[in-house]
Amino acid sequence: MTTMHLAQSPSTGNPLLNIGVFVVFIVITMAVVMRAGRTTKEASDFYTGGANFSGTQNGLAIAGDYLGAASFLGIVGAIALNGYDGFLYSVGFFVAWLVALLLVAEPLRNVGRFTMADVLSFRLRQKPVRVAAAFSTLAVSLFYLIAQMAGSGSLVSVLLDLHDTASQAAVVTIVGIVMIAYVLIGGMKGTTYVQMIKATLLIGGVLIMTVLVFVVLRGGMGSIFDAAVATHAKSQAILDRGYAAEDILKPGLQYGGSAIKQLDFVSLGLSLLLGTAGLPHVLMRFYTVPTAQEARKSVTWAIVLIGTFYVMTLVLGYGAAALVGPDRILAAPGGANAAATLLALELGGPIFMALVSAVAFATVLAVVAGLAITSSASVAHDVYNAVLRNGKATEEEQVRVSRITVVVIGIVSIILGILAMNQNVAFLVSLAFAIAASANLPTILYSLFWKRFNTTGAVASMYTGLISSLLLIFFSPAVSGTPTAMVPGADWAIFPLTSPGLVSIPLAFFIGWLATMIGKPDNLPALQSEMEVRSLTGVGVNAAVEH
Repeated sequence: MTTMHLAQSPSTGNPLLNIGVFVVFIVITMAVVMRAGRTTKEASDFYTGGANFSGTQNGLAIAGDYLGAASFLGIVGAIALNGYDGFLYSVGFFVAWLVALLLVAEPLRNVGRFTMADVLSFRLRQKPVRVAAAFSTLAVSLFYLIAQMAGSGSLVSVLLDLHDTASQAAVVTIVGIVMIAYVLIGGMKGTTYVQMIKATLLIGGVLIMTVLVFVVLRGGMGSIFDAAVATHAKSQAILDRGYAAEDILKPGLQYGGSAIKQLDFVSLGLSLLLGTAGLPHVLMRFYTVPTAQEARKSVTWAIVLIGTFYVMTLVLGYGAAALVGPDRILAAPGGANAAATLLALELGGPIFMALVSAVAFATVLAVVAGLAITSSASVAHDVYNAVLRNGKATEEEQVRVSRITVVVIGIVSIILGILAMNQNVAFLVSLAFAIAASANLPTILYSLFWKRFNTTGAVASMYTGLISSLLLIFFSPAVSGTPTAMVPGADWAIFPLTSPGLVSIPLAFFIGWLATMIGKPDNLPALQSEMEVRSLTGVGVNAAVEH
């Protein structure tokens, strides 16, 4: 068994204090989950919390679901090291919500019931579409889970000053076990309450840190920028990269220079812009409210909260660049992901660092719980019930299959999270966005807005987007061929871009169109008309659909 060495560290304070704060947060949130779990009796309770949450509550939960390790740890680290280019993650993650609000939030709520596949298969043949949707849901959720697991490993490693891989892997394993417990006990109700608590704590903690950055640096954004440039000027890491300190304020530090890097930026931006509207765990949140009006209200609240948060990440990122510096960040366990917690240490000492880290830890737990719920619902509702049992499975059977799936997904995400611990979590999440935008969004938009769209087009589009994005990621510099790759000792990178969206997203749209044009017209016109009326008006929401 691995033994963690919890020695007192001058940079992190008392590890026992840090562990104590973590335990308190876990106990409190677990109590909430257990209380909610007492009312989780039916499949609708487990999957969507009985659709009893208000738009305001759901907006807060969406913010809690969306603002994960990537938004806090990854983006602050990216800005601290790459300045302007790092902030592009914030812009992309935020602007994407406009696509979700304008195109998918209300129609999805009106047409579906539990999962994304409910919408995609509404007027098409059920089995092939649901199976394809389940595969894409699992792929997106797993990549998102990998990022959260990697973020948790980095977070706790900084707090406990763990530099050995075995100890960090143990931390990731513990996170996975707690996540499995959250979902098994509380279902969507418990997960939603945890997400609401976590969003309030995270946004409040980031607000306090933002104010403290201004206080410590004694000025506005100009003073923060000047201090960041001054610290970068002394950084050996920046000098080794051949950049001037002022470049932290200019575009191009990460994505400038060669044409490949510029194309990589375009690919990343496209993935971030379109990815949110295809994220299954975000789309599933629209089913936790009773009406389409509340779904719109949810997204409006989410935009306000998420936008405010991302503006503050700009202050924290440059604050970390000024007060911590690239050299300390890169030398810490987790690399760029350690910037936020090291900044908290500089601003308020070890106790404040422990509190901020505990909030970030709760962030990871809330997000991974939401992802696990989505994946398990897809397997139980879309594959087990609709495909294997021809829609005849009881609710008790579906919930049982969901819970088994949660355990399996938890184990797989733990293993993959351990392999990706040294990657920036914001980048890892961007890969999940690329898969969602490639595999899910084309089919969602075609299903909602193109009358001729058929089963052949849906299945071809989803598999094309899923397989092409996964293959391009596997053969990209993100996985091999570079010192920071997931497999640094190997080199099979033949695709030059780290983000596949520039190729896989247009390809999925094109194949969806082409397959529809040459495929059998089986789009069930009567159901297509019903779907159009429901998506626009909400008439008949949650009514059964017989095929």
